[in-house]
Parts: sequence; structure tokens; C-alpha cells
Amino acid sequence: MSGSGAAVEATVIQVSSSNSELVQRVEASFEAMNNVDCSEERKKSLRARYFYGIIFLITNLTAWFIRDYGHTTFPPLYYEKACGIHGSDCFQTLGVLRVSLGCFIFFLLMFLTTFSTRKLYDACSKWHSGWWALKFFLLVVSMVVPFFLPPGFIQIYGEVARIGAGIFLLLQLVSVIEFIRWWNKYWASDEQSKQSCSIALFTSTVFYVASICGIVSMYYFYAPRPSCCLNIFFITWTAILLIVMMAMSLHSKVNRGLLSSGIMAAYVVFLCWSAIRSEPADEKCNVQKPKNGHGDWTTILGFLIAIGAIVMATFSTGIDSKSFQFRKDEVKAEDDIRYNYGFFHIIFSLGATYFAMLFISWNLENSASEWSMDVGWTSTWVKIINEWFAASIYMWKLIAPVVKQQPKVMNNEESVQQINNSNSP
Repeated sequence: MSGSGAAVEATVIQVSSSNSELVQRVEASFEAMNNVDCSEERKKSLRARYFYGIIFLITNLTAWFIRDYGHTTFPPLYYEKACGIHGSDCFQTLGVLRVSLGCFIFFLLMFLTTFSTRKLYDACSKWHSGWWALKFFLLVVSMVVPFFLPPGFIQIYGEVARIGAGIFLLLQLVSVIEFIRWWNKYWASDEQSKQSCSIALFTSTVFYVASICGIVSMYYFYAPRPSCCLNIFFITWTAILLIVMMAMSLHSKVNRGLLSSGIMAAYVVFLCWSAIRSEPADEKCNVQKPKNGHGDWTTILGFLIAIGAIVMATFSTGIDSKSFQFRKDEVKAEDDIRYNYGFFHIIFSLGATYFAMLFISWNLENSASEWSMDVGWTSTWVKIINEWFAASIYMWKLIAPVVKQQPKVMNNEESVQQINNSNSP
């Protein structure tokens, strides 16, 4: 009996061990399947970003076409109560605002339906990455509805779009500065590596040389005579900002090196150049602008590059949600989404307000000329303020650690002094 009991017990142990092995194999197979599913969902999510970018590009081109050629292409195709007798309220400036409003509505709806998404298996994640036929229908409806709204409502949206465009510029600045900091940290993190130091030194030299060449070129092309006081002020102040940023980054208490300040210097010079280029045509202070107002090939090429820059700026800011997180060291699980869907869509909705302001040059009253973008004194001052604000944010990020550390040092010194006083007889 004891022998048979031992045999039964051995059989039970063998069966249980085989069952445990089977369970482990099943769990491993399920885990492998989940990893494959996560990989597929992740690829869909990453591909979806580019589809949304294409949608945004199409809306930009639609806004341009409505502004420049809508009144000649679609004369009978408008709703008279919303567009007026001759349809003027649906083309040119108000036409751009209507297209912008449609794009804004579409991405706002996408934000409202995806902002709480955290996992790749969530239904909202599948909605973000799929259902393109339904989203195409939603996009068409969102684009058509604004053309049935009265002009007064569109004017109100235009005022709101100014605020939205300003918020977009601010978020874009933060994203650019965080990218510059990341780039500087990437190349300057390994101080013992001669190769990384050489690359960082070469890159910073290139950016500083480009910045100096940009300053000299702007003096030559946009300040050819002393009467161009405003341009001289813009360029000179930009040069001063370059010197201040370089001095602050090399200060012993900051010690950030030349790479980040060099990249920032080039970016600030670019903003200054873009601002001066946005000034109205004036032969006295702009020897590059043509005398006639017709769009030549350089104007058309610059216009197309500007549209591409708008799309790229919106796309790069939309996928950069990490720059706006308080905790940047958070470890993501395998099934976590790789970028914040809600942030992505809200940036695109703000980008819709931004491209509207560029197409109408921040002016709700007068329509811009053909093949022009962001031209006028309002556009110039918006870019100049944007430049100064960018430099201010960058300099604050340089000195912020020093300023925050100063009270701690003072408190430590006071505590040491109190201890010494208590120990003294």
C-alpha cells in the first residue's frame, strides 16, 4: 500500500509539474501575442501622426486657395445669407478664417475624444489610430459648417484665433528651447569624450559664424542708410542679445558652454530676419524686395516653404509633450501610448489659429495679396516680440538653477555660522 501511495504521489507531482509548465508556456505565448499586438498598435499610432500632418497640410493649402482664388473659382457656390450677395464674406480674409475654424473644430473634437487615453488598447487609442473613413466625413462636415455661419461669428473667431496663435507661439518657443537644451546635453554629457567635445565645438562655431553672417547681411540688405532707424534698432538689439546669451552661458556659475547659446543665437537671428522680411514693401530700407507686387518664382517658393514650415512647426510641437511634463523621468510600460494624443490634437487646433493669422497677416480687416504670407507691421512686431520673448525664456532657463540654489547656499551659511557661534565660548 505504501508503495502504491508513493507511486500515486509521484504521479500527482509529475502531473502538477507538467501543468505548471503548461501554464507557463500558455502565459509566455499570451505575453508574446500581447507584445506583437502592442507593437502593431504602436506602429498604427506612430503612423497616425503623419496622416494628421497631411490633413493639416491640406487645410493650409485649402485656406490659401480660398483666399487667393476662391472668388474666381467658386462664384456661384456659396450660401448667400452667410457669404453676402457677392460672396465676399466667404473668400479672402473671412474665407481663411472659415477654413481655419473648420480645422480648429476637427482637431478640437479629436482632443475631446482622446485626451484621457493612456494605453494602446483603449478604445480612444483605436479611434485615434483608425476609423479614417469616419474621420474624413467628420473633417468634411467640420470644414463645411463654418461657411454657413454669419460673418459676425467669424469675426469673433478671428479675435479668438489671435489669442490661440499667441499661445501656439509660446508653446512652440518652449519646445524649441527644450530641444536646444536636449541637443546641448546630448553632445556635452560626456566630457571625457574628445569626439563629442570636438563635434560640439565645431557645431557651436558653425552656428555662431552663421549668426554673425546673418547680422552683417541684415545690416547690408535691410539697413543700407541711417534713415532706417527701426531696422537698425532691431538688428542691433539682436546682436546685443547674442552677446548677452553667450556671456551668460560662459559664466562660471552657469557654465553651459557655447553649443546651446550658439543654436539659440542662430534661432534669434532667424526670427529677426523673418520679422524684417515681414515689413511692408519699402524701397528705402529693403533692397531685396521687388518693385512690383507680382509673385515671381522666389516669392512662390518662399510661400511654399513657409507653408511647409507651419506644418513642421505644428507637427514637431505636437509630438513633443515631454517638454511640458513636470516629471520627465517617468518610465513607460509596454502598452503605454508613446505620445500624448490630447496634447497632439490641441496643438494642431492651436496651429489652425496660427496659420489663419499668418495667411491674413494678423489683420482681420484687409485681405493679403496673392502668394503673400505674414506681411505687415503687425506681423513684424509679433515676430520681434516673439524673438525677445524667446531670448528671455532662454536666459531665464540659464540662470534659474543658480537663482534657486542661492537661497539654499545662504541658509547653509547661516546655519554654519549659528553652529560656530554656539560653540564659541
